[in-house]
Amino acid sequence: MTLPITENIVKTARHTTFYLGCGAEDAPLIVFVHGWPELSISWRHQLPCLAALGFRAVAPDMRGYGRSSVYSRHEDYALEQTVNDMLELLDALGRDKAVWVGHDWGSPVVWSLASHHPERCFGVANLCVPYFARGFAPATLVPLVDRSVYPEAQYPAGQWEYQLFYEESFDKASAAFEANVRNTVKALFRKGNPNGKGKPSRTALVRHDGGWFGGTGQAPDLPMDTDVLTEEDAHKYAAALEGNGFFGPDSWYMNSGRNLEFAANAVNGGTLLMPVLFLHGEYDYTCETVASRLAEPMRQDCRHLTEVTVASGHWMAQEKPVAVNAALATWLAREFPELWTA
Repeated sequence: MTLPITENIVKTARHTTFYLGCGAEDAPLIVFVHGWPELSISWRHQLPCLAALGFRAVAPDMRGYGRSSVYSRHEDYALEQTVNDMLELLDALGRDKAVWVGHDWGSPVVWSLASHHPERCFGVANLCVPYFARGFAPATLVPLVDRSVYPEAQYPAGQWEYQLFYEESFDKASAAFEANVRNTVKALFRKGNPNGKGKPSRTALVRHDGGWFGGTGQAPDLPMDTDVLTEEDAHKYAAALEGNGFFGPDSWYMNSGRNLEFAANAVNGGTLLMPVLFLHGEYDYTCETVASRLAEPMRQDCRHLTEVTVASGHWMAQEKPVAVNAALATWLAREFPELWTA
């Protein structure tokens, strides 16, 4: 029997967080943190699985998304703010600690929780985006670009060209996503393609093309990739993104300087001593961590690191939920026997 997933709201003086919850409320807590441009439902395959294994599994809508608070300034989407949201959520749930799991921009949130508030973490697991103790920003990413795939003359920032496009042409970037949100969702949420190995990611062409989707100003009308989304899933994503727009989600990319300053204040010099799990996406060609040097800083700064490679693209938790759930369960059982109540 699948355990029910419930909808919940936490309101504080500074922020409102909507979250999905599954499992006994007094069970050990595991919190799943989504990325761009997602929702709490991105973890729909993980919540009932981890709840069935004896955890209280929670997944919030992050700020700017879904039914959580939306803000009108770029600086409101800096990592320090989102970390504080998660600490407030943890307090509201009456917990001192949790296991935290992140993906995409949710990964820097989880890494920042671990580096700034290790006392609030049993351990952390992240999908696709590795740890950068100095901060997640073009300044730390570009030096690790694989120049055999991205010649500097052609791709100055490598696969991270799209991040610079946000900084240079924010309104144009957001407008392309908002022109037809349903098509945007269908175009973005696609499974990994093994044939892309060793080739430039589409994100490397965004500045060259003058915008996303080849500079056309809107997403193409592609068939739904049902290996990642159902029609119901796509409808929920599109409705939420149409309701709030892309200003909030895209503003997460507008805080490189603030995020680097925040990273500099980490405890232990940013070194993580707790158990850490990292899941590599074999066919994730933007966050390419299998053949490139992108994961090297993480290996230097995580003292208790487990790595697993999943044969998936970027949307790993939705494309390969069985593999993700198995990796999480194996790691949790090995590293946290005191939490394992199933």
